[in-house]
Amino acid sequence: MFPARGSCRGSRGASFAQILMKNAPPTPTSGLSDPHTHPPALNHRPSEDHFNQKVKSTFKRGYAFKPSVSPQSLIDKYTEGETNAVSLLHQLANVLQFHLEMKETGTTGNIPGLYFAFCVVIDGVEYKTGMGITKKAARLKAAQLALPDLLPTLESLKSFVPEASDVPPPLPVKEEPSISDIHPYRAIRETTSSVNLQILHAVRDQLTKLMNSHPEFSPCAGTTAAFIIQTSSGYEVVALGTGSLNTKEGASSSGRIVHDSHALVNARRSLMRFLYRHLLMFFNKTANLTEKSVFHQSSSSGLLSLKSGITLHLYVNQLPKGASQIQTKLRLNPHSILAWQVNNEISLHLSVEGKVFSVFSSAFDHSASTVVSMSATDKLTQWQVLGYQGALLSHFIEPIYVQNILIGDVGCSDIHGMKTSVSQRVEGITPQLPMFYCMMRPHISLVPAVATNTTDGSHYGINWSEGDSFLEVVDGLEGKTIEESPFKSGPALASRLCKAAMLHRFKLVAKDAQRQDLLATSSYGEAKRMAKPYQEAKKVLRAYLLQQGFGPWLVKLSASDNFNV
Repeated sequence: MFPARGSCRGSRGASFAQILMKNAPPTPTSGLSDPHTHPPALNHRPSEDHFNQKVKSTFKRGYAFKPSVSPQSLIDKYTEGETNAVSLLHQLANVLQFHLEMKETGTTGNIPGLYFAFCVVIDGVEYKTGMGITKKAARLKAAQLALPDLLPTLESLKSFVPEASDVPPPLPVKEEPSISDIHPYRAIRETTSSVNLQILHAVRDQLTKLMNSHPEFSPCAGTTAAFIIQTSSGYEVVALGTGSLNTKEGASSSGRIVHDSHALVNARRSLMRFLYRHLLMFFNKTANLTEKSVFHQSSSSGLLSLKSGITLHLYVNQLPKGASQIQTKLRLNPHSILAWQVNNEISLHLSVEGKVFSVFSSAFDHSASTVVSMSATDKLTQWQVLGYQGALLSHFIEPIYVQNILIGDVGCSDIHGMKTSVSQRVEGITPQLPMFYCMMRPHISLVPAVATNTTDGSHYGINWSEGDSFLEVVDGLEGKTIEESPFKSGPALASRLCKAAMLHRFKLVAKDAQRQDLLATSSYGEAKRMAKPYQEAKKVLRAYLLQQGFGPWLVKLSASDNFNV
């Protein structure tokens, strides 16, 4: 299961995870922007950069506590195994004078297989969530997940943090204004973290490679969404999609039409193809292929889970449609969301032919539409609770969550709506969910976009998954592959992302896993319904959103899932 990083609420701790670790800029490519040279965005959080400057000036003035021990010596003891992660955090809090809290974020309730969830909170800022079967184990896991964000940044603080000595502090000096006070539009580039830069480089490199191979489809790049896995060897894009439309066709009874071709949805389906591929590798009789799979057997659930050290990140080139685009002035209290605070902008939204409508909107004519889906923002909200694997894959694997969501700054100056819709709308749902499901709060950042925005060719959407030799191009209005697509599955032009293709992969995995019960299912819909914990979690989520006043979730026609392959 992927841990998730807490959203940045405070004004101090966030800067620890976002101090710039400068990398050499990549070579610019036509049509794709460089994270280091892209025009600055408008959504810098001045408080974070202000604290970074405040740390420096405080030490300069001599107001800071003079440590009795070197922070580096504490880190060395940790890396040598002499202390654990929890002890190190407490020691660093004492030396560097930040407020540390180990916050319990939720449990599964009083049921067999109870697990606990904690996150590290530094000066009010929540970091990644760690889970364990005991509170002690969960605290330790949370500390281990927080340290990778903190330790690299200490290198850049060495010039400000005094070493242990008897030398008196320097005389006070005039405090310099922060960069955010002078140049707020430059600050996004100055605070892009080392992790985010590496993710951006990985996405930009993969997108450049695909577009250089097929430049005729480069106008599609403006809506790019991509999933990136992080392993000990670095960051790798494993799934990518573009697009901005729903099909104009009616609901398909054969499962061979792609109804929603928005970039985020295409990228997520491509991620599912990546997961199916690695499941087939795991169940393969060849030891070499099994070892290369990202999965291993989980001792706690009986399902497969991602190997230790593998985490998932998401990049989207622009804000997803829906509630993430709400105005900054609209606020939600995460601990008390009252019915009167809920309006059309923060409600659930429907997507129809590229346009979005609140579920409460009278402007949308339900009877006149052909295909309707939930907005991309609402789907993100759902995936952060149910996991990105979906119902079919949950027969084999534990829920998979995203740790980081990076939003490109194309036409975007504010990600408050994204944080509100993805995290705050479902705050507190975890105790109601079945075992292994929880609300994983991702860390959401505004970053330089990897591609320029364009509307040319926007009715086309491309998809690609790790291992693919060619990208596939789908006409979003038709829901089928175009004739000019580098990859075509056959003369019927059914996309490799369609439901029928997913069911085919599902049955291949079920066969290799020797799951006769799954092979005996009569339809796509029945196979999904048999995923009982997933369906229970989905039921809880939709009831929770309705209860909180965000509106009803769209109920699909069951007839569209009554097909088999």
